[in-house]
Amino acid sequence: MIAGKGLGLLHELVPNAAVIAMLVNPKLPESARMQSEGHETARTLGRQLLVLNASSASEIDAAFATMRDRRAGALLVGADPFLSSRSQQIVALAARDAIPAMYSNRESIEDGGLMTYGNDTADAYRRAGVHVGRILNGASPADLPVDQATKFEFVINLKTAKALGLSVPPGLLVAADEVIE
Repeated sequence: MIAGKGLGLLHELVPNAAVIAMLVNPKLPESARMQSEGHETARTLGRQLLVLNASSASEIDAAFATMRDRRAGALLVGADPFLSSRSQQIVALAARDAIPAMYSNRESIEDGGLMTYGNDTADAYRRAGVHVGRILNGASPADLPVDQATKFEFVINLKTAKALGLSVPPGLLVAADEVIE
C-alpha cells in the first residue's frame, strides 16, 4: 500500500516522468511485495517502473548510475531500515542528479529530501509504548494483538522542490500533512 500511494503522489508531482525508478533492498523480505505493488501502480499510471536493488553503499551509487543511463524521471525509495540509514547518501545523489524522489521516512526530508510518505513515527512510538506498558503490567507478549500502522504522514519540502525547478500542484500542498518552506 505504501509503495503504491508513494508512487501515485510522486506521479502527481512529476506527471511527465515516463520512467520511474524504485530503489529497494533485496535482502528485505517485504521487497517483493513492494515491487509487485509498484509494478501494478506504474502499469495503472501508464509508466515504466525501473526496479533497482541496493543493499550496500556502493550498490546505491551503481543504482544512481543506472538511473542516469536509463533517464529515470523520478525515484521512489523503498521503505527499509538499510535505505533509511543511507538517507544522506541517497538525498545527496538525488540532488546531484536532479531526480525528484519520494522517501518513506521523515529523516530524509530533514536531510533535504523532496517528499516523504510513510508511517507516522511518533504514532509508532506511542503504540510501542502502549504494548510495553501492557507487558510491564503482566500481559504475555504472545497475547498482544499484532500492531499495524494506521496513521501515515505526507510531507513536502518546498525548498527542495524549488531547487529542482518543480512547481508543486495545489492539490498536493492541500493533501500534505506538513509543508516545509
